Amino acid sequence: MDNTALTALQYGFDTFYFLICGALVMWMAAGFAMLEAGLVRAKNTTEILTKNIALYAVASVMYLVIGYHIMYSSPEGGILPSLGFLLGEENSVESVLAGGDDAPYYSARSDFFFQVVFAATCMSIVSGAVAERMKLWAFLAFAVVMTGFIYPVQGFWKWGSGFLNEAGFLDFAGSGVVHMAGATAALAGVLLLGARKGKYGANGQVNAIPGANLPMATLGAFILWMGWFGFNGGSQLKMSTIEDANAVANVFVNTNMAAAGGLIAAMIVARILFGKSDLTMALNGALAGLVAITAEPLTPGALQATLIGGVGGVLVVFSILAMDKLRIDDPVGAISVHGVAGIWGLLAVVLTNPDATLGAQLLGLACIFAWVFTASLIVWSIIKLVIGLRVTEEEEYEGVDIAECGMEAYPEFTKS
Repeated sequence: MDNTALTALQYGFDTFYFLICGALVMWMAAGFAMLEAGLVRAKNTTEILTKNIALYAVASVMYLVIGYHIMYSSPEGGILPSLGFLLGEENSVESVLAGGDDAPYYSARSDFFFQVVFAATCMSIVSGAVAERMKLWAFLAFAVVMTGFIYPVQGFWKWGSGFLNEAGFLDFAGSGVVHMAGATAALAGVLLLGARKGKYGANGQVNAIPGANLPMATLGAFILWMGWFGFNGGSQLKMSTIEDANAVANVFVNTNMAAAGGLIAAMIVARILFGKSDLTMALNGALAGLVAITAEPLTPGALQATLIGGVGGVLVVFSILAMDKLRIDDPVGAISVHGVAGIWGLLAVVLTNPDATLGAQLLGLACIFAWVFTASLIVWSIIKLVIGLRVTEEEEYEGVDIAECGMEAYPEFTKS
């Protein structure tokens, strides 16, 4: 096989791999929808499903129109990205066949597709934390700004060759850029939104509000677990060489082991604390393990990945309990899973990657948190002033399905 044919074959294979990984990450949107629909009450199911599928559409449009070019069309090493408004041209045949380090090795459109599903994933994290009391259109208004501007700016700092990348900050697939960013935006919204009615009583009492469908929540966790192989594996960007293929295999193994470690650790901690095997803690433990390994799924060994995930699983249980003590109401534990475990994942990079420094990781962590929290708090505040964030107390009691969507997910089980 001559070099031209080999280059074309590699280009086609890497593009196909990139697209399949993007499709797996898109499937995570279904995982978030099922997980959140299972962990909210029946009277709020239709609205949470509407939020999840609508935010994916909003993210796709906003990232096409502006977000992608904020992240990737700017001078290297800067703090403020330049703005672009349309997706660029596809790679030419000549540029692909030219060879060398500067030649593209996958389709430019496949790169956009892979990146847009990451933007949607970041926004999906927010939907569960503000569930059961936020207005649908207030949420979607925030999604426009989050996916079109807030997320791409801090994404540019690392993945668009901005100043965090120049400073040596490492985040392989987005423990900070995607997961901590989404949790931070959610935290800002929850602080302004307030807790669900009846969640907290006098004298520090915390009232459990169980989800309506744990089989659905478990299905969602399995879908997310599966989709994460595309999330982390695709971030290797290609696998047409022996080195890249081996790296992808290692990423897949470590991703799986971190989830397993997180689930087991969370189950053990929950059993010790509560005397019961709490399924919701187990599910969040698996997801915390996945979030933790996302910052560096390549350099650890399989046992190290299991332990990194295990620490994430332990942290998420205590974080969920701490959030309740602080009266921060997060119905699905998203802030703990994606925020606390995301922070741990960024710090854990220094344990296995010799190129990482604690200073650079702390710098990245602080900058992402400060930017996303400040910008989100401003946007949430503007939305609150203009249209309001929260449904009325009567609508919350009746369920936001009726108030926001005019239909119920389970009408045959509802009293007339």
